[in-house]
Amino acid sequence: MAKPIPIFRDWAPEWLIKVILFSLLLPSIVLFFLPLANINAAAGYYGSEPADIQFAVALFYAGYVGFYILERRFFAYLATREYFILFTFLQMLTSLICYYTHEVYILLPIRFIQGMLFSSTVNLSLALMFTRLRTERAREVSFSVFFGLLLCAMPFNNFVTADLIDSYNFNIVYKGALFSYLPCLVSLLLVMNNVRLNVRFPLYKLDWQSFAMYSTVLCLIGYILIYGQEYYWLEDPRIRYSVLAIVGLTAVYLLRQNVMKRPYTDLRIFRFRNFKIGLLVLFVMYICRFASGITNSFFATVLGFDPMHVSYINLLNLSGLVVGVIIACAMILQKKRIRYIWLPGFLLLLIFHVSMFFLFDVQANEYNYFIPLFIQGLGVGLVMVPTIVYAISAVPVSLGASAAAICLAIRYLGFCVSIGIINYFELFERSRHYNAFQDHLTRIDPTVRLFLKKQTTRLMAKGMSHGQAARASHKLLVRGINGQGQLRFAMDYYEMMSWLIVGTLLLIAIFPYLNRTTAYLRSRKLTPA
Repeated sequence: MAKPIPIFRDWAPEWLIKVILFSLLLPSIVLFFLPLANINAAAGYYGSEPADIQFAVALFYAGYVGFYILERRFFAYLATREYFILFTFLQMLTSLICYYTHEVYILLPIRFIQGMLFSSTVNLSLALMFTRLRTERAREVSFSVFFGLLLCAMPFNNFVTADLIDSYNFNIVYKGALFSYLPCLVSLLLVMNNVRLNVRFPLYKLDWQSFAMYSTVLCLIGYILIYGQEYYWLEDPRIRYSVLAIVGLTAVYLLRQNVMKRPYTDLRIFRFRNFKIGLLVLFVMYICRFASGITNSFFATVLGFDPMHVSYINLLNLSGLVVGVIIACAMILQKKRIRYIWLPGFLLLLIFHVSMFFLFDVQANEYNYFIPLFIQGLGVGLVMVPTIVYAISAVPVSLGASAAAICLAIRYLGFCVSIGIINYFELFERSRHYNAFQDHLTRIDPTVRLFLKKQTTRLMAKGMSHGQAARASHKLLVRGINGQGQLRFAMDYYEMMSWLIVGTLLLIAIFPYLNRTTAYLRSRKLTPA
């Protein structure tokens, strides 16, 4: 058996090396969705609106996607330990800037840089991990663990940061991230040798042009989908110019890739049918994945749960994700047909959406939502890893890097589209239902008069004067209407997602080619996106 590359010192045991490599990923994964841990607290701290915080997450994602391919040149240029130390130090520096800044316009570009650094962390950590795994089982388990960590990032962040954000300013979470890098940095200095995985290639002919165009298109897509509904889409010149810029830059980018000898993204990957099917399923799954955000909003605004309570409830979703990833990994190792993995996964997502549609109410027992949240996590965990493995394994090994990059771009697109759809339903559908309620509620309506009378009497019994009780009862009526608008918008969204999942299930069940295809990793050097 070939001797492993002596990247780590001889005295370091295998278990310690693997722990260090995976622990290096954890702080960066936490940084990924950190602003969404409490979006209202983040918006209040920076004096911005929630859409700005969503855009900060999208910029991190765009930096990760855009820099993924270009990063490989730096990976080949620098020695392993010095490269680790460099981007870990830069991550600590960016976390320090985020901790001290109060301006969202400083936060946004820093978040993009953090995404670029996250790409370096992922590529190098997993490349080192894969060099130490000499069996298919070990490689696919590591693959599943990494994506399981990504899936668990949001509920884990909510759980870890809920108490911190409740007790301190929002920026305390960046201080925590800053110090979480220190053990990783010390461990790297102690156990790593300063060696290279590849022959050193000089940093010339870097395709900065393709990186700039690609990243700009990604950022503009996020901008349009996050702010589009707020700006009334193409009625606003900012959205119109962004659309024109996307069309122009995409055309130039595609022409450039076709004529280049070494393209930034090899477009030959789109010749493979399985790859395109995998992208479609991955896109649908990512849209469905973030439906839990509406559930959390329902818990907070309608049922009145505090953020800590919501984070504890989401531990059920987190446990479902873990179980789903474990089951999916076992099914991949057993070479199960991809149809037998996708069908139960999307069926679980359908059960979650349909059950939540009927469980939305202004008064409810929290225990009613435990099983649906677990089912949603189980469905997402079951679908994601096999889909990415299926898509990447559909192309030759030589095109694996481009396939991984496009899978990453599709996940980013699904994330942004899900935010765009949710914003549309929240801003348009909720206001439509609110106006519909107002049209039917007047002072002469017997139901309204009875409600105001009961509330006024109840408040007066608690010591309020008649005038104060009357004004407070009107506010309670408005709050009730807002709650009903929130419920109706959530039900509309979940109904649409249910029909989307039904369509996906029909395609998976009807398409006969999927019955004889499996998902597996072809190369032990493959670095997943």
